[in-house]
Amino acid sequence: MKEQLTAKFQELFGSTEGTRLYFSPGRVNLIGEHTDYNGGHVFPCALTLGTYGIARKRKDRIMHFYSMNLDSFGIVEASLDDLTNKEVYDWANYPLGVVWAFSKRGYLPDTGFDMVIWGNIPNGSGLSSSASLEVLTGVILKDLFEIDKLSRTDLALIGQYSENNFNGCNCGIMDQFTVAMGKKDNAIFLDTATLNFEYAPIELDDAKIIITNSKVKHNLVDSKYNERRQECADALAALQEELDINTLGDLDMDIFDKFKDVIKDPVKTKRAKHAVAENQRTIEAVKALKSGDIIRFGKLMNQSHVSLRDDYEVSCEEIDLLVDLAWSVPGVIGSRITGGGFGGCTVSIVKNDAIDTFMKTVGNGYKECFGYDADFYTVEIGDGARKLDN
Repeated sequence: MKEQLTAKFQELFGSTEGTRLYFSPGRVNLIGEHTDYNGGHVFPCALTLGTYGIARKRKDRIMHFYSMNLDSFGIVEASLDDLTNKEVYDWANYPLGVVWAFSKRGYLPDTGFDMVIWGNIPNGSGLSSSASLEVLTGVILKDLFEIDKLSRTDLALIGQYSENNFNGCNCGIMDQFTVAMGKKDNAIFLDTATLNFEYAPIELDDAKIIITNSKVKHNLVDSKYNERRQECADALAALQEELDINTLGDLDMDIFDKFKDVIKDPVKTKRAKHAVAENQRTIEAVKALKSGDIIRFGKLMNQSHVSLRDDYEVSCEEIDLLVDLAWSVPGVIGSRITGGGFGGCTVSIVKNDAIDTFMKTVGNGYKECFGYDADFYTVEIGDGARKLDN
């Protein structure tokens, strides 16, 4: 991909002198969904799929953004003197938002830059293409402008801040943190309330992680994602009338069941129930993995999907069919929706000798019902965002 990026940069901007290359991964969450903004635990990993970038400083205050995936937009031009979200910028509002967030931290670049990207994360799939692009931009700015004071965690927080406040999606920290902090062959057991984390090796000797893309694209800004977050905030506020807690993640199911009636609203009660139960499931799942009990881990993945479908109501009929078909295949250890929901992908752990049957059964059943193909990705766990050798 380096050659294509370099060639495109030269075509657009005349030469490649002074350019630098970068990569930022996508992510998949194995378990712990919609817990990251509820003070709970998550268990994601970075992927070898991701976003590649090439960039170079300019001498003026102009920024140029170009996506090889969205070449119909051409070069998007913006200025350091006008860091505002504009509809005409479209996708480029994500990297521009990171520049804006850097400025809020006191790190406004002293010149503009040219940036060309290409990614192999399916757009709208729930594998965090936006977080990948945000952290990529952070890594580029940190490197090009020699901002040594910012850590990888800072880059994750800046990416989240920009998505919350510049692009209007109230996402939690999981996506950007995973993209920034990923480690090959490890998932990240992250306490989102404290940002304490540990790496947990994923050793699947006889199985693979397979992502299935429903091709139902979600747009979290326009979806019910922000509504879910507000419902959880309302439930927390009701519980705080009776309990000394900071987040829903502070509760276990016994305490929640004892005090849930104070929430009053049955829908908000269901949302909070998911947040509490999913946090407990995630903690148990990591314990199971550490003890080598992958079967238990898979059962907890399945329970996670049921909770996301019934209590949090962020699934859809296409995703539910993918999961139901997966559960019907012997050798599927676990399968669930992954990401923000309302479309996107499932993640499944499948024994090696069942992979062909899995893809055939799920693929045929899905096409028969909806008339188009699902896509399958057998993924590997990779490192976090970084500068590449030119």
